[in-house]
Formats: sequence, C-alpha cells, structure tokens
Amino acid sequence: MSNSSSIRHFLLLALADTRRRQLLHFCLLLGISLAALLGNGLIISAVACGHHLHTPMFFFLLNLALSDLGSICTTVPKAMYNSLWDTRNISYKGCAAQVFLIIFFLGTELALLTIMCYDRYVSICKPLHYPALLGSRACAHMAAAAWASAFLNALLLMANTFSLPLCHGNALDQFFCEIPQILKLSCSQSKLRKLGLIVCSSCLGLGCFIFIVFSYVQIFRAVLRIPSEQGQHKAFSTCLPHLAVISMFLSTILFAHLKPPSMSSPSLDLALSVLYSVVPPALNPLIYSLRKQELKAAVWRLMTGCFQDH
Repeated sequence: MSNSSSIRHFLLLALADTRRRQLLHFCLLLGISLAALLGNGLIISAVACGHHLHTPMFFFLLNLALSDLGSICTTVPKAMYNSLWDTRNISYKGCAAQVFLIIFFLGTELALLTIMCYDRYVSICKPLHYPALLGSRACAHMAAAAWASAFLNALLLMANTFSLPLCHGNALDQFFCEIPQILKLSCSQSKLRKLGLIVCSSCLGLGCFIFIVFSYVQIFRAVLRIPSEQGQHKAFSTCLPHLAVISMFLSTILFAHLKPPSMSSPSLDLALSVLYSVVPPALNPLIYSLRKQELKAAVWRLMTGCFQDH
C-alpha cells in the first residue's frame, strides 16, 4: 500500500506493445501535432497581421487557436517521448503540471466557444446592438474572463486532486495525466472529496452547455424568421463552423466523463481522450478556414508571401 507522499512518479498507459507500433504511434502523433501547430499558427498570424480581420469573431478565434496550441503541447510531446524511448514514466510534479495545464486549456476552450456562441447570438438576434455589446473593450474583458476563470478552475481542481491520499499504486490507464484516472488511485475513504471534485468540475461545463443550447435555440428561431432563403443560408453558414467544433468537443468530453462505469475500458477511454484533447486542435483550423472565406484568403496570402494589410 502506497500513499501520495511516497509516490515519485506515475506510469502512463503504453500506446503499443511492440517496437514497430510504438514508432508508428510516434509518427502519427508527430503528424497530428505538426498539423495543429501549422494550422493554428497560420490562423494566429493571419488574424494578428490582417487589419480587416480585427473583428470580435476573429479575435475570439485567435484566442481559441492559442488554447488549442496549449492543449496539444500539454499531452502529445510526452506521449511522443514515451513512444520513442519505450518508457511509461512521468514524474509526480510533471503529472501535476499536466493535469493543471490540460484542465486550463480545455476550460479556456470551452469558455471561448461559449463566448463565440454569444457573438453569433448577438450578430443574428440583436444586430443593431452588436457594436455596443461587442466592442473592443468588451471583447478583451470577455477573453480575459475566459482565461482567468479557466486558470482558477484548473488550479482548484489540481490542488484538490493531488491532496487526496493515493492507496492503489501509481499506474494510470491513460496516455496523459487526467483527474478521473488519478481518482481511481485514491483511497476509498475519500469518496466524499472525490464527489466534490466531480461536482465542481461539472459546474463550469454544465453552465456553458446550458448557455450554448439556449443561445442556439434563439438563433435558429431568429434565422427561420428571415424571409429570404439566401438570408437564411448566410446566417446558418456563419454558425456552422462553430456548431461543428463545439459539437465534436462537447460530445466527446461529456461522454468520456459522464458515461457509466460499466462502459469504461482502457481502449474506449484512450479513444475518447484522443478525440477531445488531440483531434480538435488539428481539425479546428481546417473547419474554420474552409467555411470563412476571409480567413481562407488571409491564410493563403500569408502562405504565398503576398499578404498585405488593408
């Protein structure tokens, strides 16, 4: 029997059991991380350099790209290192840092997606009030609130998680450190504190989810009242990228953490964690750039070296 004070490292889940598969996983993770770095880096550069993209929607998209970069840089490098060097170790402090950072960046992403939903709601349902409600100062305050609330939430959850006594070894059934896996190692007498952690972590997500659902109900009602079919199509097209991103992100993360214990298995948990922590940072830039012509044109000019500020 061990406790948290005697644990110096954790053992992460091995992605493969043969050397060939380990190298294959390394190459796949390398490709995904390079795609995420390139895609999000281009969006950040295009929005930062293009004055015509200095609008609330693209400002929040820039922040989303930053959170995506942070998210994938928190989990993938260590998994790549372990696959390349055939190891499973992560230090106690490294695990704590990983828990804090992944909650921080995923929480920021959820908060930003909620704010972007508000942006779409105001632009479609209250277009005359858009400049007043989403001015540059208001946007900066909302973005700062998203980062600050995610930081405080991550700090609280990380501190409470690693204050729990651990009595069931140090092996985690996941390729990165996450709270549900660490809670499995905690002592049975900590059930009340574990329940408190789950409730605390669910509050922010549930609040954002309810706000997003309510906003999109209002958005769809407003769009269906638009008399012209062309106007409806234009309004829907501005919402589709955001709706696609948030559906993929929320559906996987909610199912991963709210599914019944009977459905839990290492392979399913691994697949779901990849879907909400690794895939979105690589796909989000593609989804947004394909649907938003201004962004696509700005990225293309940036890539061809012909980008000019207007």
